[in-house]
Amino acid sequence: MDIQLSGIGMTSARTRDRLVQRLRDAGIQDERVLDAIRNTPRHLFIEEALAHQAYDDTALPIGHGQTISQPWVVARMTELLIANGKPRKVLEIGTGCGYQTSVLAPFCDELYSVERIRPLQDQARKRLLQLGLAKVQLKHADGGFGWTAEAPFDGILAACARVDIPDDLLSQLADGGRLVMPVGGDRQQILTVVDREGDQFHTQTLDPVRFVPFQRGVMR
Repeated sequence: MDIQLSGIGMTSARTRDRLVQRLRDAGIQDERVLDAIRNTPRHLFIEEALAHQAYDDTALPIGHGQTISQPWVVARMTELLIANGKPRKVLEIGTGCGYQTSVLAPFCDELYSVERIRPLQDQARKRLLQLGLAKVQLKHADGGFGWTAEAPFDGILAACARVDIPDDLLSQLADGGRLVMPVGGDRQQILTVVDREGDQFHTQTLDPVRFVPFQRGVMR
């Protein structure tokens, strides 16, 4: 895959600036996050046939029944995760194509990402390496179990929806840490934030969202 980070048409600075302005108009306030969206080449994470939609604020299919999240959702979740300061160590559930991973990586010292679908993980690894993000640690596993060997995490971000928040993830959240994930079923999901203070977990429900469902097991 040839990397084109700037140029005309779909990769131009003007095209990316229009997306950033749409996100700003839609309520994204953290300029650091908006800069990360601007500087992340989203067209690299989707099929060439869909590249003309790369900088639209919409989710797009990436195969295996999965999608690349819309930029507003990626920006919002990132903004929420870093609202209390830069988390040193972060766990991402659902690497997917690696787009959210790439946006999130500059905001933490260590990033661990779990993906249950091997072909998606393999594609994400290639893209992350091409973008100089070799520091991201990837694991092929059921994300519902988190990454016990590397816990605790200052931040946990899940890019898939469940009707509840797995206890395994809550137990791996560090004291003072924050978890961000969509919670709900097929018809209604709410972006949810959980902050841990000692043995107490404080939950906020925020924005209506639409994510693929959390699935168990792994696919090779």
